[in-house]
Amino acid sequence: MTRHLRHLAGAATLTTLILIAPSAHADEDPPAPPGSTTTSPPPKVDANSPGLKLADGATLAPAKVLDIKSVVEDLGGEERREDTNTDVKFALQAEVLFPKDSSKLNPEANARIQAIAEEAEAQKATDVRVFGFTDNLGSYSHGKKLSRERAEAVHDRLASHLGPDVTYSVRGYSEDYPIADNGSEEGRKKNRRVEVSFPRGTTDDAPGTETTG
Repeated sequence: MTRHLRHLAGAATLTTLILIAPSAHADEDPPAPPGSTTTSPPPKVDANSPGLKLADGATLAPAKVLDIKSVVEDLGGEERREDTNTDVKFALQAEVLFPKDSSKLNPEANARIQAIAEEAEAQKATDVRVFGFTDNLGSYSHGKKLSRERAEAVHDRLASHLGPDVTYSVRGYSEDYPIADNGSEEGRKKNRRVEVSFPRGTTDDAPGTETTG
């Protein structure tokens, strides 16, 4: 009997600890950053709750299509394309466009830039953004100058393929807005890039949509 009571007391103590521990843990953890997922189970919803029923004469709002991103990257990671419902963005690593620490386009760059220009024409783009980026090696000011000059070089080649009605936004960001870890050469290589983006045309099918024909 004594052993049985001692077992029950231990179980009660364990239950108390389990109930108390989560609240202390929640106080110490910072809130999750925007866009992150949580492992909390979804709340239970009573489909028959009066609060969920529409009032007489009420109608549901039109359905909205969430922004869907499609990402395609070549095997070496030299070129990356991102498509959303609203934009098309190409990211080209600097090594496939320029010699080291240079803003002079190499001979192979023209074919890649021409392909981007053809896509911009297909999307009937009239506003094109050309942004240059570097890694965190060297001074920030040098990176700012180099990234700007590289963006301008890509802009000049794009402009030679596109018509005169296109408006451009050309900027250099140095090491700002990295897309990979600058702590490794592999990451720095991804950060040394030029991005070309433009709005998606209204006649093109957005990612995640279906057509019939």
